[in-house]
Amino acid sequence: MRQIILASASPRRKELIKQLIGDDFLVYASSYEESPCPGIHPEELLLKHSVEKARDVAKHLNSGLVISADTSVLFNGKLMGKPKSSEEAEKILKLLSGQQFLVITGLTVLDLDRRTEISELESTTVWMDKISNEQISAYVRTGEPLDKAGAFAVQGKGATFVEKIEGDFFNVIGLPLFRLGKILQKAGVSIFSEDLS
Repeated sequence: MRQIILASASPRRKELIKQLIGDDFLVYASSYEESPCPGIHPEELLLKHSVEKARDVAKHLNSGLVISADTSVLFNGKLMGKPKSSEEAEKILKLLSGQQFLVITGLTVLDLDRRTEISELESTTVWMDKISNEQISAYVRTGEPLDKAGAFAVQGKGATFVEKIEGDFFNVIGLPLFRLGKILQKAGVSIFSEDLS
């Protein structure tokens, strides 16, 4: 298999890519700093961030496939990123309580050998149950929401707040495996270790 490089320090993305291709990949965290870009549509901004992360890591490499992603919650036309404090986490959860919103990921696969770059968006609709202020405070005290886009983890205790998901479940965790699998196939990477035919 060709060398795969995950341009992310996220333990969740690491687990998801391991699920797809096994242990044969490298992790190289990007030093690209995300910043707001006024006037850019939220979806375009997520794509831009994923592209820049991949390019930042690719500068240090000679070959292989660099995979990067940027995931956020889109609600009422605004991106809800990772909360910087417990207070901000509570504020985000109160906004999302009882609401329908989108989890969107900008996904980039940069092929250093073929000098190609594929960037695509994945969108998943999430319905969140109505959460009481007491539940929100208790959840925030667990610390789980503090490094999660939208201040909740569907793969953790936050699953108890998610009423329904329409689309790629793994996208809500941070890496759309279905779309990534399709892109890797286009790049000539087989995610199956044995030929089953």
